[in-house]
Amino acid sequence: MDPDAVIDRCGVERSDRGSAGGIKEQTSRMELLGEYTSMKKALISIAFGLTASLLATGASAQATLNSVKQKGFLTCGSNTGLAGFGLPDAQGNWTGLDVDLCRAIAAAIFDDPTKVRFIPLAAKDRFTALQSGEVDVLSRNSTATMSRDTQLGLDFPAINYYDGQGFMVRKKLGVSSAKELNGASICTQQGTTTELNLADYFRANNMKYEVVAFATSDETFKAYDAGRCDAFTTDASGLYAERLRASAPDDHIVLPEIISKEPLGPAVRHGDNQWGDIVRWTHNAMLNAEELGVTKANVDQMKTSDNPEIKRLLGTEGKFGEAVGLTNDWAVRIIKHVGNYGEVFEKNVGEGSRLKIKRGQNALWTKGGLQYGIPVR
Repeated sequence: MDPDAVIDRCGVERSDRGSAGGIKEQTSRMELLGEYTSMKKALISIAFGLTASLLATGASAQATLNSVKQKGFLTCGSNTGLAGFGLPDAQGNWTGLDVDLCRAIAAAIFDDPTKVRFIPLAAKDRFTALQSGEVDVLSRNSTATMSRDTQLGLDFPAINYYDGQGFMVRKKLGVSSAKELNGASICTQQGTTTELNLADYFRANNMKYEVVAFATSDETFKAYDAGRCDAFTTDASGLYAERLRASAPDDHIVLPEIISKEPLGPAVRHGDNQWGDIVRWTHNAMLNAEELGVTKANVDQMKTSDNPEIKRLLGTEGKFGEAVGLTNDWAVRIIKHVGNYGEVFEKNVGEGSRLKIKRGQNALWTKGGLQYGIPVR
């Protein structure tokens, strides 16, 4: 390089020696100007694209609620048939803890808990159905996990049942602990967290096992009941529900070990914050109602309460319903039509139901459980 050459502020080599250097400098500057102009146009195009994307995201922030209102009903992804959580009878009438959550959402929106259409979904199909928009909310004893939250484009706004995976065996097997299942064949459902938990548990305890997997929960339990495997594994709540379907329910026992954390709750599509808020606050309203003693029977009477927490919950003070696109009596609608969390739990899975499950970790936080309603204020 010419020892007298210097680099200008634009990074262009410039020579002070005569006209040839001047021509070279002029040409370089013209080329640089062209590149700069092209880059500027590209950046403007990207900026417009990002702006359009952000506007589209903002416009879709209320997409689900608007869609539900326009349809006139809520579409709820449900279990194909699990007693206590999501189960249709011969006439197509659905009952269950997860079913009642969908009814509560419908009540909050329409003041009518019957404006729900339940879509039974197998485990392997449930998240795809939600992602594609086939259902508005998935309320189907689904475990909230990091991969589902971050990789599937989903959000879990609430946990309506804290559970854990367990095992069921026949009494005649002579087993009293899961640690005695070395070499056993285990029936499990495909496309669920139970497969991974099963592998982790047996590996951690240096035990061997044989997987007998099926596509649906119905096929899985029927195979176990028919004797095609030694043990059946799923969430503990599911074990109690499925045992009711056994040909001889009293011949089976649920082993004491809980081998995983299974926080079960409704799922919604990521990015629709308002819809996520509606699902979240529906659950919180039911929890807070139980804690405050507001029930289906006394909710109208409670509207005259002087308790500021009850006044905010029931909409006689503040505009908390309007904040999520609902009427201010949204919680009254939920409680009057469906009940508080304790009422729904007891009816569907509690000790007053066929499942006879104790509240345990699903008791309110004030009674030693994990259910904690976020305050309305």
